Order: sequence, then structure tokens, then C-alpha cells
Amino acid sequence: MNAGQPSRRQILAAAGFISLATVTGCGSGDDGGGSKDLSKKQNGAMKNYRAGQRFKAAKPLSFSMLHNNNPVYPMKDSWLFWKELTERTGVTLKPVDVPLADYEKKRSVLIGAGDAPFLIPKTYHPSEVAFVSSGAILPVSDYVKLMPNFRDKVRKWKLEPELDSIRQSDGEYYLLPGLHEKPKADYSLSFRTDVLDRHGLSLPATWDEVYDVLTALKEEYPGKYPLSDRWSTNTPFPCGALFGYLGQAFGVKAGWGYNNISFDHKAQRFVFTGARDSYRQMVEYLRKLVAEKLMDPESFSQSDDQALQKLLAEKCYAMSANPQVLVQDYRYNLEKQVKGAKIEMIPVPVGPAGPVVLGGDRLENGVMVSSKALKSDSFVAMMQFLDWLWYSDEGQKFCKWGVEGVTYTESGGRYRPKPGISLMGSDPDAGKDLQKDYGFSNGVFAYGGSWDLVSSSFSPDEKKFQDAMAQREELPVDPAHPLQSFEQEQATLWDTPLKDHVIQNTLKFVLGKRPLSEWNAYLAELKSKNMQQLVDLHNKAYERFKKENG
Repeated sequence: MNAGQPSRRQILAAAGFISLATVTGCGSGDDGGGSKDLSKKQNGAMKNYRAGQRFKAAKPLSFSMLHNNNPVYPMKDSWLFWKELTERTGVTLKPVDVPLADYEKKRSVLIGAGDAPFLIPKTYHPSEVAFVSSGAILPVSDYVKLMPNFRDKVRKWKLEPELDSIRQSDGEYYLLPGLHEKPKADYSLSFRTDVLDRHGLSLPATWDEVYDVLTALKEEYPGKYPLSDRWSTNTPFPCGALFGYLGQAFGVKAGWGYNNISFDHKAQRFVFTGARDSYRQMVEYLRKLVAEKLMDPESFSQSDDQALQKLLAEKCYAMSANPQVLVQDYRYNLEKQVKGAKIEMIPVPVGPAGPVVLGGDRLENGVMVSSKALKSDSFVAMMQFLDWLWYSDEGQKFCKWGVEGVTYTESGGRYRPKPGISLMGSDPDAGKDLQKDYGFSNGVFAYGGSWDLVSSSFSPDEKKFQDAMAQREELPVDPAHPLQSFEQEQATLWDTPLKDHVIQNTLKFVLGKRPLSEWNAYLAELKSKNMQQLVDLHNKAYERFKKENG
């Protein structure tokens, strides 16, 4: 590209800006092909709809939506959420209910058969990529001109690099992700602080200190494993939480966040994650814990209930946690069973990568839109409604907390469930539950938002944890490198066997079933499974996208 020549992205952005001015001025818009394309799709739409304004359909409307039914709070037709949503917006949602365990499979079947509802939420990138080539879902980036709240948050929070990272080879993105003002950490280690106090031990701040504390506990309780862990069943990556936050300390995505391909910002190229030196160092650290009997080897196969029983029976004194299970599972049950027991979750211990959090965590699961929706004469109104419910401050507060004075109270920025209503164990003796009985704080709708809103439901423990994590440096987001459809098909064929091999051998190394002296042999096995071809494919896509988009 010649110096000073506008890139394809700049040309598209300029065209989008012109279209945007048209939408803002007259309340109508286009999908990239001129305003006439949406002129017959204005049924029920608001004129001059703008950020910060409540969406109210000009006439009663209804839209179909796939609903991920969480067994923790099974869907009820009687939820106040449905009734209040219709009263506020004039829109009735028609949920197509799918059990959580079958959600991804059922979603694929419905989309493949052309039977998908208009709105398809609870979709994690890159799941949407599988549906791009068929044309079954919309390139939603063409229609965000209809979504002033979405655009406003992207601009204010400088989320353009994150959105670039989910663009496909045509320069468009096909998922409207949840948007976070700040990255939010979820998992770390928890320790029995009363036991540490008894032996003059302090809560560790680094992984070296974690090793020292576990070693000291092992000396005091030689017949026990100081650390036993959970989140190993029903997941392809056992101990997915532990690997995730331990990997972060080494500057590499692992566990639930594992992806075969990651960007080496020093080398400015994509590399294979499971072959990186930092990945090996993480594996070596866990191997040391297991070899010295500081970590229970059953951690990688036991159920969550089995892990919890070990903690309650004082067979271990440390376990992975998130702020919810810390309060609901650990502390609540320990206080009933073990006199004087105290447990606390620590900020993620710092490792070789320093006090950092991995980049890209400000996007969350989001909404796909079925291509069939574009044929509806209420398409513009649907996009305005989607924008209000998932991206406006008012819509996000409604989804999370419900109706002020009925389900919650607010004073000075502090939110509380109304007396007699519990949220995620905040009042175990309450007669009602905000999720189960009212339908609010439902993961299908309530995610993302300003830090004030996200933190409004934090317990004192979580506030302390998140405040500490918020001080850390966020590493850069991996750059965009969208594959073309034929490349995606090839990458998928290589990707799964490679990932399976990484997970299987990670566990073998950690458990001592394979010596770490065979690491080079493991790398050779990855090469034989097309590791380098996969890396080359992604680097080719990266260079192509960089050239085309400046």
C-alpha cells in the first residue's frame, strides 16, 4: 500500500460515518447498500432513536430468541423479567428454550436447518465462525449504525482493537459481543486463613510464595495434600480454572481459555500456544507441585462435589475459587462444619510475566442475528431493541437488578436486593431468589457494562479481589487474522487433534505419566500433526489482513 493511501478499513469507516449521520438525522439507515434497503423494514421502529433513550416500539412487536436454560435458575413464564420488559419496550420475546447442556449442539442444528430464531444470544467467539460461510447469520457490523448505545460504548471504552480481533476475512464481524469497560478476573486460589494464621503463614502474593506456603503446610500435615482442586469434569481441560490463572502468570492462555494459536508480541507473529516456552514453564511448575505431593493428583479427575467434600473434611486447605463459590460453597458450609474456619480468595499470584492480565477479556459472549431477521419488516426496530436491552445503561441495569423498589434498592451507587430476596447466595435464608423467581441476573441477558454496574453486585470479598486485579497491566489483544472459508475448513481439520494432543500430554507431564525430558519428543509429535502448517496458515492470514487494512 502506498504511503498516504487510505486503507480499505478507512474507506469503510468513512462510508459508515456518512451512513451513521443519515441514521442519526432521520431515524432510518441502510445495511451498506443504501437507505432504500431498510426503508421497508421500519415497522415499529423509533424515529431519531439515540444513546441513552429508552427504546419503545411504535406498535406491539414480538421477536423469537434462543434461550439457554440454566438449571441453576430454570426458565419460568411467570418471571417478572418478561412482563416488565414488554411494558417498558412494547416487545414480547418468544424464547425457544434449550437446556444448557445441549445449547451449542441444538443451536448448530437449528441454524443448519434454517430454523433458528431471529436472536441467538449466549454465543462465544469463535463459535459464530462456523455459520459465516453459509450466510445463515448476519454480518452485524453492517448494522451497528442502528445501535447508538453499542457504538457509544465502543468509542468511550476504546474497544476497536477488540472488535478488530473478531472480524472475518471480509472485514466484517458476525457477533455482537458483550462489552466491558474494564477486564474482570473471575478465578484464583483460596486458602484457609485460620490454618495459615495457626502456623504463622501469610497469604502468598507470588507463585513462588504459593509453593513455599504449600510446602510449609505439607510439613505440618504430612498425610494430606495441601491443595486439591475442582472444575475437572464436563470440560475438555481438567482444572480449567487453575490452568487459566496460572497460565496468566506465565503470560500464556491455558485451561478454559486455551487456544492453539496465540500471538507472540515480541516476535510479532502467531505461534503454537502448547509449544511455547512459557507453556512448558507452567507445566513444569504444576509438575513440581504434584511430584512433591503438594497438590492432590485426583484434582484432575474428581467431581466438584468430591473436591468440596475434601475441603469441608479438612483434607486440604487450598482450592480454586471464584467469588460466588467462595461464599456459597466454601465459607457457608465450612462455618457450619468447622468451628472457627475462615477462608479467603487471593488476587491471582504473580509469576514470570509480572502483574498482568491477559488482553481480550473485555469482550464476552454475545448475540448472533439470523439472516432471516433481515426479511422482517420490523428489522430496524429489532436492532434498536437489541441495542437497548443488551447495551444501554438502563437496559443493562434492568437485566441485572430488575425493578427498583420491587426487586432491589439503590442508594449512593450501592445496590442491594430487596429484603427477602437473595442474589447468588447473598442471603441464604431469603424466601425468594432474584434469578430463580424473577428472572434477573440471567446470564443470557446480564453481562458486560460499566465497571460501576459490573461491580454493583460484588460482595466485600469480590470487591477487594477485583480492586487488586484492576491495578494490573492489561496485555495487548491478539491482532486480527481472519481466515478465508477454505482456510477455516482446513484449520478446523488440524485444530482439534492438535488441541486434544496438547491437553492429553499436558496432564501426562503434570501427573508424571510422561517425563518432562520428553518435551522435545512431544514437540515433534505436534509437528507431525500439522502444527507448523496451522501456524503458517494463521500468519498468512495475519499478513494479508494487515496489508489490506493498513
